[in-house]
Order: sequence, then C-alpha cells, then structure tokens
Amino acid sequence: MATSFREMSWPIQALAFLGLAIVLVLAGLYLPMSPIATERVAVDDANTKMNGLEKQVQPLRVFQQRRVELQSEMEALQKQLATLQAIVPEDKEVDQFLDMVQGAASGSGVFIRKIETEPIVPQQYHSEMPFKISADGPYYSVLDFFTRLGRLSRIINVGDIKLTEVKPGESSNAQFRMAPGTTVSGEFTITTFFTSPAAAAIPVPSTQPTAGRMRR
Repeated sequence: MATSFREMSWPIQALAFLGLAIVLVLAGLYLPMSPIATERVAVDDANTKMNGLEKQVQPLRVFQQRRVELQSEMEALQKQLATLQAIVPEDKEVDQFLDMVQGAASGSGVFIRKIETEPIVPQQYHSEMPFKISADGPYYSVLDFFTRLGRLSRIINVGDIKLTEVKPGESSNAQFRMAPGTTVSGEFTITTFFTSPAAAAIPVPSTQPTAGRMRR
C-alpha cells in the first residue's frame, strides 16, 4: 500500500527536501541554459581576462616603482640645485654681494675705504667677479672679517693680501681718519662667482670710495 509524502516521518521528509535542493542546485550549476551556469561562465571568463591583464601589468609595476624612485631623486636634485644657486647664483647680483661684504665688515669692526671692480674672468662653466678692496682696522678685527667672509652664503676667495702696519700717530696723518685701535691697513682682492654667460658681458659699475664703515 502506497504511503503519501505527508504521512512520512519528518526525518524522511527533511532528507527528501535536502535531496531535492541538491538536485536543483546541481541543475542550476550544470544545465547550459540556467542563469547560474551563465553567470558562472561569465565569472570564469572575467577571471581568465583578469589573469591575462595581471600578467601584462606585472612588468609595468617595475616601472611604477622606478618612477617613484626617480621622483624622489629629482626632488633631492632640485634641493641641491637651489643650494648651489645660492652659493653660485646665475646672475652677478652685485648689490646683494656687496651688502654681504659690507655687513661682514661692519660686524667685525673693519672700515672699508674703497671698492674697485676688476674685469670679469669667464671660465668654462662659470665667471669670476673680483673686487679690489682697501680697508683698515685692528689686526684681529681684520682676521675676523676674513672669517666672516668665509661664512657667507656665496663662495668667496680672498687673495693678493697686502697689509701694512699702522703705528701709533700715523692714523691721524693718513688720507682717511682711522678709528682708535687701528693697527693694520692694506689692500686685498675678493672674488665671487656666477654662472650666466650673458651676465658676464654686462659691465659691473665701479663703486665709489667710502669714507667710513660700510653698513648693511
């Protein structure tokens, strides 16, 4: 005698529902026209394309990393360039340079009497811009002045130093009235540098002799 499904015990009914669910799932996965099978095929195709693109992109990641490294190197070089431009500027910047020299003299207690421009000397990659300076002051103040010149932001060479001792009583007979405590007087050449070839063709105006301490 046949038994209806409703009369079966609940464990058997549960197993029947579970089996039916498995059959439906398998049918949805493997039947060619089922929505699940279609989506699975689409997902497989997308994964295949993604793997192909991944293989193509993988070599380019090396260039991406190299780009980051090159950008960091470029930023470092730009900082170095800014520093070099401050030390050896592109233009002569005569006024700024003389202001720095005057400030060094004022800070050390040295009197600059005269500044004469010398001819610019072009070199292969830069130009030299010399100035002949006459100054006087206490001996150790002159040494401090040279030390301050070496600490300026621009490169400065000091050469052709000719110092003469100033004995007591001579300062009052000098062409310029010297400050008390002056022990040496002399001339020397300071040379700075710039890089612009066009600026080298422009003559630097001569400065007038100064009768007192040069100030900023």
